Amino acid sequence: MLAEVLIFVPSIARFRADFLLERLKQAQIAALTQLATADMITPELERELLANAEVFNVVLRRDEVRQLILSSPLPGEVYDTFDLRMAGPWELIRDAAGVLVDPQNRVVRVIGNPVQEAGSLIEITMETKPLREAMIDYGLRILVLSALISIVTAFLLFLAVQRLIVVPIRRVVRHMQAYAEAPEDARRVIEPTADVEELRVAEEALQSMQTQLTGALRQKERLAQLGGAVAKISHDLRNILTTAQLFADRIEGSADPAVARAAPKLVASISRAVSLCEATLAFGKAEEPPPQLRRLSFAKLAEEVAEGEGLGAEGQATCLIDVPQGLTIRADEEQLYRVLANLIRNARQAIDAKGQPGTIEISAGEDEAEWWIRVGDTGPGLPARAREHLFAAFQGGARKGGTGLGLAIAAELVRGHGGRLELARSDAEGTEFMIHLPKETAGAEL
Repeated sequence: MLAEVLIFVPSIARFRADFLLERLKQAQIAALTQLATADMITPELERELLANAEVFNVVLRRDEVRQLILSSPLPGEVYDTFDLRMAGPWELIRDAAGVLVDPQNRVVRVIGNPVQEAGSLIEITMETKPLREAMIDYGLRILVLSALISIVTAFLLFLAVQRLIVVPIRRVVRHMQAYAEAPEDARRVIEPTADVEELRVAEEALQSMQTQLTGALRQKERLAQLGGAVAKISHDLRNILTTAQLFADRIEGSADPAVARAAPKLVASISRAVSLCEATLAFGKAEEPPPQLRRLSFAKLAEEVAEGEGLGAEGQATCLIDVPQGLTIRADEEQLYRVLANLIRNARQAIDAKGQPGTIEISAGEDEAEWWIRVGDTGPGLPARAREHLFAAFQGGARKGGTGLGLAIAAELVRGHGGRLELARSDAEGTEFMIHLPKETAGAEL
C-alpha cells in the first residue's frame, strides 16, 4: 500500500498536468487557425473550434500583445487559476488532489507556454468535469494494474513461503513426531538442511537437543542395567560375607591375645560390608534409607575411619586428626562413616598418584547453627574436568579407573542429614572438602 501511494500520487498529478497541457496545445492550434484565416472564420466555426478544444476562451500573447483569439460565453464565474509555467511537484500534487475531492463542475483558468514558441503565453478557460472524469478513469486503470501485480506478487510470495518456511517447518514437525516415538534410536535425529538461516539454526539446536537426550537415555539404560547387575552381585556378596561373619565370630573367642585384639575390628569391617550390601539392595528398590540419628563421639569415629582405611600402616599418606575430644555430633554413624571413608579414600589415592608423601587432615567444630567437618589433603588437586561434575554419578571421577560414585554417594548421604557437602578448595597445594550438618531439622533442635 505504501508503494501504491508513492506511485499513484505523483502519477495522478503528472496525468493532470499532461491533460491540461494537451488542452493548451489544442487551444493553441484553434487560435492559430483563427489568426491565419481571420476573415473566413464564422461564429459557427469558432464555436466548433472551441468545442473540439473543449475550452471556452483562448487568450494568446504574442509580441507583448495579449489577444482574445477565441471566446464564448462562460457558464459561470472563474473558480480558480492554475499557472503551469512555475508549478512545482508539490503544487501539482496539491491541485490534483483538489480536483479529485471536489465533485462540482468548476470553471478554471489555465496558463501555460505555447508550443513551438508560438507566443509568450497562452491562457484558456475550461470546465473541471472532463478533467476529473479522466483522472478517475486513469486512477481506476492504475488500481486494476496494481491489483494484478499484487495477485502475482502474492502468488509468488505464497510459493516462496511454502518452499522456504512451511515445508522445512513441516519437516521439523515430522522429525519431532518420529523422534518422540523412539527417542533412543539415533537414526531419528534430525539432519539440518534448511536454506533459511533462522530455520537452520533451529534445526541445529533441535539436533543438539536430540543428540544429548538420546545419549542421556542410553546412559540411563546402561545405569539401570548396571544397577541390576550390582544388585545381583550385592546379593551374592552378602551371602558370602554372612558366612565370613560366622567364622569371624568364632575367631573372636580365640585364646590368642593378638587374634582377640584383631577379631573385633574384623567383625566390625565384615558387619559394615554386610550392611553396605543390604543398603545396595534396598537402594535398587527405592532410595537410600533415612538416617538413624543419634549422638556419637566424632573423634572416635574419625579414628576408626582412619584405621579402617589403613592410614596407620606404612604408606605415602599419614593422617592428622584435629578434633576436640568432647565434640559429639548427632548423625547416622554408619552413613557418616561411609561419607568420611569415601573422602579419605579419595585423598589417599590423590597422594599416592602424586608419588610423594602427604598428609590427610580431619578437623571438626561447631557453632550455634551447625556442625562442620573438614577433610583436606596435600595432594595435587582436582582437575578442572572433574570439578565440573564433581557430585554427579559416573561423571566426577578424578582418576583413571574411578567410577565417580564415591563423592555422589557421600553428597547424597549428607543431604539425607539435611546438610551439604561442598568443595572448599582445590589447587596445586591440595584439596579440602567441607561437610555442614545442621543442628535443627524441620524446626526441631537435634
